[in-house]
Amino acid sequence: MILKRAKEILLKESEAIRDVAGHLDHTFNRAVDLILSGKGKVVTTGIGKSGLIAQKIASTFSSTGTPSFFLHPAEALHGDLGMVENEDILLAISNSGEAPEVVRIASSLKRIGVKIIVITQDANSSLGQLGDIFIRVSVPEACGFGFIPTSSTTATLALGDALAITVLEKRGFTQEDFASLHPGGALGKRLLLKVEELMHVGDRLPIVNTDTPMKDTIYEISSKRLGVTCVCDPEGKMVGVITDGDLRRAIEKDGNLLSKTAKDIMTYNPKRIKKDALASEAIQKMEEFAITSLFVVEVEEPQIPIGVVHIHDLLKAGVH
Repeated sequence: MILKRAKEILLKESEAIRDVAGHLDHTFNRAVDLILSGKGKVVTTGIGKSGLIAQKIASTFSSTGTPSFFLHPAEALHGDLGMVENEDILLAISNSGEAPEVVRIASSLKRIGVKIIVITQDANSSLGQLGDIFIRVSVPEACGFGFIPTSSTTATLALGDALAITVLEKRGFTQEDFASLHPGGALGKRLLLKVEELMHVGDRLPIVNTDTPMKDTIYEISSKRLGVTCVCDPEGKMVGVITDGDLRRAIEKDGNLLSKTAKDIMTYNPKRIKKDALASEAIQKMEEFAITSLFVVEVEEPQIPIGVVHIHDLLKAGVH
């Protein structure tokens, strides 16, 4: 009985993939062409189970020659939206097409000119109407209740694979290219890059003191164009950081922001990394703590910043 039910579920999910394949039309071609012609990255997003699928799709794109990253909707609404540029492409996933966080992200990015590919079941949903390209995934769920995400997530994952593999083949990405992604190959050498080879230093390093007025702090963040600044004590030791997200949250909490100093706003005990650490370690640390920058130190103590590395630097260098 158990094996019989398991086989029924697997067959139902495989049928869902066949159903999606059978309904693919010219919009899939348009999605592939858009990704191929894009000058930026493919940014995937989704919440809940759709978010997990979006993360896997981003990973597949990145490992097959298309720079991509997953943008968590909750973090995006608190500052990380600044990671997306107008030349990027948003791949937004929501089974219902009504996930409020995803709809808000898509709406905000559409206003700055980001092209949007939507994968959902309803073209007339809030998200569906925001898409420049709509790909329909509407299949019955394999669970007995009929609403637990099962067949829909399986079909969406397979559709993401189809997109990534079609794109890599159109790019001429070969088996040799893929093989070179292991540490012994040409692209593998990039995985051996040290943080110090990618970090911003000198005049490009955003840094303020604990008593720096917020007006000057905001200018430092803006002028260095990294969305963050380090905060140091009088001895030059790093004691905190301030990000774009910190500024937004501070304004929401207290409108009198300009009367404060950096130490009033900063996040204490910032994450950091040593200059001789691998770049791959840096990106793992960013993913673990859901941050986009790491300040670089020579040694753990004293924590004197000598540089900063941003997730965009890592992605541009091909570190995944």
